[in-house]
Amino acid sequence: MNRTTHVFLQQTALAIAVALTTASTVSVAAPKEMGAMNHTLLLKSAMENQDLSEVTLPIYEGRRGDEVVWFVVTESSNKEDAIRRGVHYSPKMANARGTDAVEKVTMKNGMILFTGTVIFTPERVVLAGPDGFPPAKAEPGAVGEPGYTPLVELPDGTILNAPHIKNTTGTHDRLVHINEGKRTASFHMTQGFYENRIVHYVSFNASDPGVAALEAVTFTPRLASAPKFGANANSSALTGLAPIANGPTGKMNKDRQGLASALKGEGDPFNIVEEIPAGEHAELYSPMWDVHLGLWTADAKQMHKERAVKDFRLAARLADEGYLTGPEGKPWGSVGIVVNCPIISIDK
Repeated sequence: MNRTTHVFLQQTALAIAVALTTASTVSVAAPKEMGAMNHTLLLKSAMENQDLSEVTLPIYEGRRGDEVVWFVVTESSNKEDAIRRGVHYSPKMANARGTDAVEKVTMKNGMILFTGTVIFTPERVVLAGPDGFPPAKAEPGAVGEPGYTPLVELPDGTILNAPHIKNTTGTHDRLVHINEGKRTASFHMTQGFYENRIVHYVSFNASDPGVAALEAVTFTPRLASAPKFGANANSSALTGLAPIANGPTGKMNKDRQGLASALKGEGDPFNIVEEIPAGEHAELYSPMWDVHLGLWTADAKQMHKERAVKDFRLAARLADEGYLTGPEGKPWGSVGIVVNCPIISIDK
């Protein structure tokens, strides 16, 4: 695994830009017991550990020239292919076909031949700012080559979410353990919210270098070409993600949420996901998340409106009511950053 500078958090989960190019960092939440009666595994090919802090996924061997590349697959735009692989069906990913967000690949003897991969050798650096948030310095520990993107188009037109996790330069920063013989790898997970329930997800890529550094993922600028920011329609390749920058803090506070809380080492920021790969709107799900950063206004704080938000549509309503804004007081909405975060499971 890469050499990693952990300055002020033991582990890093999702980090989101505070302004157009700055970002924040979070920590992995304290373990919690998993009960079969209140927890549903959504990604069929995955296996979670007991405290839901890690997930184990199948890995696949590919090539970039003569170089061996290991990758995972978590979503497919083809329903039959998704069922066969035990991954999420995400038809919206097909909307990125023909854009720079997708790499067309070839195959030989059933093996994917990539044109680009990831440089895992950089040292990831995260330095806290004067107030902790935002950081004074954030440099990613992995950078995609110009030919690399996790979205690949197979010869039959199927789009896969296939992030690279190991090659001759090293391994992904979220990787815990890899067993090439058994073809499995384990990764750190993060908790968030969907319609007042906790979801568990794993992060692989970000289109912004600061977010990539703090998220401990691969900086992948090509993902910013996926259509289209601010849209969750069937014609979009994205779905929304709403982090709260300045939510309530306090480790024992039931309303604790946000990037400021995470910077204090209190746990995950509990970002809010717009869709999941299950239920009535499952086909609107995409692992390519369109970041909508929210900040509580002074009026919200004065009126004690700033409390944990667990639903994306509620966040949008609070923004319409003037309690949430975007960075620098701008209207709440997309900040133009894409993060690749497949959902693994959900608590009931």
